[in-house]
Amino acid sequence: MRFGVLGPLGVWTAGGEAVRVPEAKVRLLLADLLAHEGRPVPADRLAFDLWGDEPPGNPVNTLQTKVSQLRRALEAAEPGGRELVAHGPAGYSVRVDASTVDVLRFRELVAGGRPGEALALWRGEPLAEFADAPFLAPIVARWQEERLSAVEDFAGSSEIDLATEVARHPLRERLRALHMKALYRAGRQVEALESYAGLRRLLAEELGLEPGPELVALHRAILDHDPALGPVTSARTNLPVPVTDLVGRDQAVRDLCELPRHARLVTLTGPGGVGKTSLALEVARRVLVVDGVWLVELAGVGRPEQVVTAVADALGVREDASGAALVEALRDREVLLVLDNCERLVEPVAALVSRLLRALPGLRVLATGQEPLGLAFEVVWAVPPLDVADAVELFAARAAAAAPGFAVTPANAAVVEAICRRLDGLPLALELAATRVRGLGVTALLDRLDDRFRLLDRGHRDAPARQRTLRAMIDWSWDLLGDAERVVLRRLSVHVDGCALDAAEAVCAGGGVAADEVLDVLTRLVDRSLVVAPEHTGEPRFRLLESVADYGRERLREAGELDAVRAAHAAFHLALAERADAELRGPRQLEWLHRLDADTANLRAAHDAAGPADAARLSRALTWYWFLRGRLREGRRLMTATDPVTVAWRTGFGLLLGEPAEPAAISGTAGIADPAQRARARWFLGYALSTVGDMPTAEELTGQALAAFEESGDRWGVAAAHSDRVSQALARGRVDEARASASRSAELFAALGERWGQLKASFGLGVLAQLSGDNARAEAVHRDGLRVAEELRSWPEVSYKLSWLGRVALTAGDHAKARELHERARRVAAEHGFSPGEVYAETGLALGARREGRLAAAEAHWERLRPWYRQVGFEAGATLMLAELGFVAELRGDAAGAGELHARGLALARQVGDPRAVALALEGLAGARALAGDAKTAARLLGAATAARASVGVPLPPGERGDVDRIEAAARAALGGPVFAAAFDAGHAEGLDVPF
Repeated sequence: MRFGVLGPLGVWTAGGEAVRVPEAKVRLLLADLLAHEGRPVPADRLAFDLWGDEPPGNPVNTLQTKVSQLRRALEAAEPGGRELVAHGPAGYSVRVDASTVDVLRFRELVAGGRPGEALALWRGEPLAEFADAPFLAPIVARWQEERLSAVEDFAGSSEIDLATEVARHPLRERLRALHMKALYRAGRQVEALESYAGLRRLLAEELGLEPGPELVALHRAILDHDPALGPVTSARTNLPVPVTDLVGRDQAVRDLCELPRHARLVTLTGPGGVGKTSLALEVARRVLVVDGVWLVELAGVGRPEQVVTAVADALGVREDASGAALVEALRDREVLLVLDNCERLVEPVAALVSRLLRALPGLRVLATGQEPLGLAFEVVWAVPPLDVADAVELFAARAAAAAPGFAVTPANAAVVEAICRRLDGLPLALELAATRVRGLGVTALLDRLDDRFRLLDRGHRDAPARQRTLRAMIDWSWDLLGDAERVVLRRLSVHVDGCALDAAEAVCAGGGVAADEVLDVLTRLVDRSLVVAPEHTGEPRFRLLESVADYGRERLREAGELDAVRAAHAAFHLALAERADAELRGPRQLEWLHRLDADTANLRAAHDAAGPADAARLSRALTWYWFLRGRLREGRRLMTATDPVTVAWRTGFGLLLGEPAEPAAISGTAGIADPAQRARARWFLGYALSTVGDMPTAEELTGQALAAFEESGDRWGVAAAHSDRVSQALARGRVDEARASASRSAELFAALGERWGQLKASFGLGVLAQLSGDNARAEAVHRDGLRVAEELRSWPEVSYKLSWLGRVALTAGDHAKARELHERARRVAAEHGFSPGEVYAETGLALGARREGRLAAAEAHWERLRPWYRQVGFEAGATLMLAELGFVAELRGDAAGAGELHARGLALARQVGDPRAVALALEGLAGARALAGDAKTAARLLGAATAARASVGVPLPPGERGDVDRIEAAARAALGGPVFAAAFDAGHAEGLDVPF
C-alpha cells in the first residue's frame, strides 16, 4: 500500500486503486501518523492533535476507536493493511519507507540526483485538506522548504522551470537570483533586470524591505555585464518583443508553462481572435530552453510543400524538401518550436511534427490553430474567451490608449460590460471595438453592435490583414470550410443560445447534407473552433459565439435560405413544445423542464417567426411549462389568440397575477370543442379561482372538470382535480371529504410519477396534518415538498411551501423562524409575479406580528392586503382579516370596534359556510363581550365555537389556542367556574346558530 502527503492525503493499493478512508477524524489521525514519517506518536499527543482543548469524555478510548476504524479501512482495501498501523510503548505509528510514502521517496530521489522525478511527486500543497491543523503547520513548512532547496540545488537542470517557481515564491531571493542568472546567460538581460525590479517592488509593498546585498550585487553585475557571471549566449530566439501587456491570461500562462515539461506537443485551439498567438508567445518567452525558442509563422505559407522550408528558415537551416537537414540540425539540441496558425496546413504540419518529435528527443512543439493537429501524443488546450472582468480590463486599457482619459466608471460600467458580453470576450473584437470609443463613446458603440461588421471595419495598420476587421477574422475561418460545413454553420445561426443535436439535424439538413451527416459536420466545426463544444455531461448542445452567429445569418441571407430555415426552426420548436406538453405531466417531467429551459430563447424566436395559427398553437403548448416555471407574465403576454382555450388559460394566469376574473372566459369554456382541452381549461380556472379564494365558482368548475376526467380516463386530471377539492372542501368545513381527496390525489400522482402533482398533493396532506395538531408530520411533508418545488424550480409552489412552513413555525411558537420563512415566501412570489403567493405570505406575517404583540405592524400588513381582496372581487376571503383586526382592537381595549369587526366576519363566515371560520368569528366576539363586561355571553360564545369546530372533527390545536385561552381565563375569572361552565354548555348546545 502507498501513501501520499505531498498534496491532498492519498492512499492507494499496490495496484494503484484509490483507498477511501472514511470520516474526517480518521483521516486526520492518518495524516498525523504519516507526518511523523514512521516515528511513534504518544496516544495523549494524538488525542490533543485530534480534539485540541475540547476532548471527548474518554479521549484514549475514543482514539482507540478511531485507530480501529483506520485499520479496518486499510484492511478492507488490501489484506494485511491493518498491520501497517502499529502500537508500542512509545505510542502509535504507521509502517512506511521510501517505497510506500512519497515524502521519503522524494528525499531518496533528490539524494540520487533525480530532481525531475522528485518534483513530479508533488501533487499540490502538502496535506492540503488539513491546512487549519496547527500541529501539521511546521511539518508542512519543513517539507516545502526541502522542495525549494531541491529546486535551487538543481536550478541548472532542464527539468526545473525557474520561471514557474519564481511565480509561486516571488519573495525567495536565492530562487530569484538563480532565475536572473539563467535569464542573463540566455541573452535576456532586460528580463533579468525586470525580474529584479519586480522583486524590489514586492518587498517594498509587502514588507517595507529592500533586496539583500547578494541580490543587489548580482543586479549590479548584470548591469555591468560582469564576465564572472559566465558566458552569455546570443539570443536564441526570434520571438517578437511584446508591445502591449497580455490581459486576463495569468492563470493560463502558469498552466501552460508547466505543460512543455511533460508534453512534447501542446496545441492551443480556439476561435479566431481569441488570442491563441499572444498566449503562445507569452508562454514561449517564459520557458527557458537550452538551445532556444523559435517562432514559425505559417499564416503566409501557401502550399503544403512549403511547411518544411518555413520551419528551416526560422531555424536558419538550409533545407531540402525531405526534412532530413532539419532532423540533423536539431539532433542533440533542446529546442521549443512555436508553430503559429496551423489551421490552413493541418495535414503537412502534422506530418512534419510527428516525424520531428519521433526523431528528436530534445524537441518540444507549441502549436496554435483553430483545430488540433490530430496526433496521438498531442495535448489540446482550448483557449477560452475572456471572462467579463478580464474583458472589461482589456477593453478599458485599449480604449484609454485610443481615447486618452477614458476610464470605466460607475456611470458607464454596465454599458462596457454589455459590450464585452456582446463581443463574446474575444480579445481581437474588443480591441477593434476599443478603437471606436474616441469617435462614438461607449453608449453609441453598444447601440451599433447589431451591425458589428460594418462598425468594426478597421483595425491597426500593423496587424495582419486577417485581423484588421471583424469580418476578415471570420472570413479567414470561413474560407477553410468545405461546402457541407458552410451549409451547416450558416443554418445553425438561426438558433438562439445554442441547440440540441435533434434541433440541429432538423434545421441544418437538406441541400446536399443528409440528417445523419449533420453530427459529423458539427464535430468538424467544433474541431475548427467555429462551434462551441458541447459540455461533457448530459445531452450535447451546440452554440455559436454571437459574432459567428451574426456572420452565419449574413451568409444565410446571401444563400437565399433565411426564410426557409427560420420556418424549419419554428416548425421544429412547435413540435418540440407540443411533445413536451404531454411529457410535463408524466415521470419525465424534470427532464423535459430542463429541455424547455435550455430552449427558451429558441421557443421565443419560434413564436416570433410563426404565423398567427402556429403562434397560438405554440402558446397553448407552452402554457403548462410557463405555469410550472412561474413565468406567468411571459405567458400572459404571449397568449394573444382569441380562441376559448387560450382565453381561459390567459384568464387563469391573470388571476394568479392579481387581476380580476373575466366571467366571459369562464362561460366561454363551453365553446371549447375538444373535451380534453375543455376539461383542462376548466380545471385550471378552478385551480386559479381556488387560489384567490372564490370557492363557489371554483368548486363548480372543478366538479365539471373532474367528471370529464373520470369519463375520459384522464388519471392526471382526476388527481389534479382532487388536489383542488382539498382546499375547496376545507373552505366549507368538510374535513373528511378533504382527507379523501388528498389521499386520492397523492395516490394517483405517485402512480403517475409526476413530481409537480406529488408536490401539489403534499399541500393537502401537510395542511390536514397541521389541522390535526401533528406539527412534526406537517413540517416533514412541507419540507419534502419544498425540496421538490426547488428542484422543479416551480416558484409558485416554492412560495406556498415556505409559507406553510412558516405557519407550522408560528403554531410552534417560533416567531423569528416564522417571520423569516414568510419573508422568503413573499420575496419569491414577488420576483415571479405570483400575487396569491404574496398575499399568503403577507397573511402569515400579519398573523405573526399580532402574536408577537406588534399590533401596529399587524394592522399595516392587513391594510396592504385589503385592496387585493377587493381587486379579485371576493370579499368572503376576508374572514380571517376581519377576525385578526378584531383581535387587534380587543387587545387595544376597543370592545365596540372589536365587536363590529367580528360581527362582520361572522356574517361572511356563515355566507361561506365554513364552520371553522364561524368558530373563529365566535371566539373573537367572545373576546369583545368579555372586554365589555358581558362574561356570560362570552362563555356561551366560546361553547358555540367549540361545538362548531367539533362538528367537522377539527378541534383547535394547542398551538392555536392563545386567544381562546386568554378570553376563557377572563370570562372564568369574572363568573367563577360553575357559572362559566353552565354558560359554556348552553352555547355548546346552540352550536353554529348561536345568537349574539
